[in-house]
Amino acid sequence: MARAATTTDTFNAVAEPQRRRILDVLTEGERSVTALVEELGLSQPQVSKHLRVLRDVGAVHVREASRRRLYRLNAQALKPIHDWVARYERFWSERFDRLDTVVEELRRQEPPDERTENTP
Repeated sequence: MARAATTTDTFNAVAEPQRRRILDVLTEGERSVTALVEELGLSQPQVSKHLRVLRDVGAVHVREASRRRLYRLNAQALKPIHDWVARYERFWSERFDRLDTVVEELRRQEPPDERTENTP
């Protein structure tokens, strides 16, 4: 099966680490390309390229302010990723709950003098 183009699929777009760094910065508020270049230590062409991809998938919005473009996060576009990861979060939470039960059961089975030695 062919992989979806980076510019049409949010999952592929955010798979790139520098794009995730841009999204992380934008969670703090709107930024210009220049501000992103300074904060991330990337070149202006790199930041612009990544912003174009993020804009194409709807993960960021841009607005004109005089001669500058200001970018802001569109978290709603990331919701499919959140929904997908949430399934695995539930899975691991259930596993850890079961592990807690097993550990507690093992503690109850230890002789009393060993319980005090093994607890922090």
